[in-house]
Amino acid sequence: QVQLVESGGGLVQPGGSLRLSCAASGFTFSRYIMSWYRQGPGKERELVASISTAGGSTNYADSMKGRFTISRDNAKNTVYLQMNSLKPEDTAMYFCNVRMYQVNYWGQGTQVTVSS
Repeated sequence: QVQLVESGGGLVQPGGSLRLSCAASGFTFSRYIMSWYRQGPGKERELVASISTAGGSTNYADSMKGRFTISRDNAKNTVYLQMNSLKPEDTAMYFCNVRMYQVNYWGQGTQVTVSS
C-alpha cells in the first residue's frame, strides 16, 4: 500500500535551516506529482510546495518563495524540502502528499518548531 514517511523535523532558531525528507513506497513514485503541506497550531492545512514528476517544474506558496526549495530523487523514491531563513510562523507539522486517482495520501508528518 502507499506509504509516505517524513523525517528531518525538529527545533531550530529563527533564521536557521532544516531539510525534510519523505520516503515513498507502494506506488510508482516517478509517475506522480509530490507535494509538501503544513498545518500550524489552530490553522488549516496549507500547500507549501509541489514538484513535477521529473522535477523540472516546481511551485510554492507565496510566503515560502525564495526560502524553501522542493526537490526529488526518483532513484531513491524520496522528496525533499530544504527550508532556509526559518521564521516562528513556519512552526507547523509538515506532511508529504501524493494524489492518485482523486485520493490524497498523507504521511504521519514531521514537526518543525522555530523558536529562540
